Amino acid sequence: MISDTIKYIGVDDLDIDLFESQYVVPEGMSYNSYLIEDEKIAVMDTADRRKGEEWKANLQAALNGRQPDYLVAHHMEPDHAALIAEMLETYPGLQLVCSAPAVKMLPNFFEGLNYEGRVITVKEGDTLSLGRHELKFIGAAMIHWPEVIMSYDSLDKVVFSADGFGKFGALVNETDDWACEARRYYFNICGKYGSQVQTVMKKLSALDVQTICPLHGPVLKGEPLAAAIKLYDTWSKYEPESEGVLIAYASIHGGTAAAAERMAEILRKKGAAKVVVSDLSRDDMAEVIEDAFRYPTVVVAASSYDAGVFPVMHDFLYHLQIKNYQKRRFGIIENGSWAPTAGKVMCSMIEALKDCEIVEPMVTIRSRMKSADEAQLEQLADSLLA
Repeated sequence: MISDTIKYIGVDDLDIDLFESQYVVPEGMSYNSYLIEDEKIAVMDTADRRKGEEWKANLQAALNGRQPDYLVAHHMEPDHAALIAEMLETYPGLQLVCSAPAVKMLPNFFEGLNYEGRVITVKEGDTLSLGRHELKFIGAAMIHWPEVIMSYDSLDKVVFSADGFGKFGALVNETDDWACEARRYYFNICGKYGSQVQTVMKKLSALDVQTICPLHGPVLKGEPLAAAIKLYDTWSKYEPESEGVLIAYASIHGGTAAAAERMAEILRKKGAAKVVVSDLSRDDMAEVIEDAFRYPTVVVAASSYDAGVFPVMHDFLYHLQIKNYQKRRFGIIENGSWAPTAGKVMCSMIEALKDCEIVEPMVTIRSRMKSADEAQLEQLADSLLA
């Protein structure tokens, strides 16, 4: 129960291996949905079809013989909206409440669905009265799709935040450490859209928000809510959250890996607050992206490959580009046995990022580290920590 009249009817998915076919979710996922009981009954989103039967059973139990009046679709992505057509077919009196862009998306997902006269289109500032509860709609375009809306229940001071404030992990596996998987979720799902998140944060700051109900992850209240809002403000401004250095390396035969590990030892010896070392060939890319956003300084170390850079490093830097990565400092270590090219490619990709500085010197390794390379690593470490 969220309150006396707001019930949780969502479901956990413990069988999913990859969320959105790319993010590893060893703790599963939750598909959150809520029901508001009043003179009128509103269902707040549906669920992924993977868990459709379980969700419908939860809905039926919560309805207890009543008929729902409204289905509010905050976000049209299939992990939340897959059951819209079934809902409209099952409940002839049901009205779908969504944004105008969401209406345009309905035929994309539900071919042949007849929704004429069944849709209430809402926008920023519109309200929907359920009786004692009144929902006020908040425009939230590009968090992280263009049709997204949020809603605010003025009675219980609850924000239904769509994918905002979501996290990876099923609720049955929830821990006290909300930030860990919420951070990975934010930067990989919403990270590109910091300016849009800031716009919504300003809207929420004008409301008396006591609870946030996201579409993934736990309901947030009290101190966890305050902490989440503070983190979202930091994340969406592209500001570092913690002091530290990420070293991300792409190594073919171990030489670059050894240079990256040696660089970590030097940084730790010189007093770096924290040093995280990631093997781009083996570690979860989403976690490395998370750490790149978390810390102010990144060292990229990569082997040259086919007159360019080893592909996993190209993939990493490409991910940063498409996530609107900015306001960070980079050190570069390249490796090449006969014609080093990795540094040039990495420089070019980093220079395409907004407000990112490349710190000198760029260190060049020839196959394996030599004693003479130590001085350059030391110099780069000094520059990064200055």
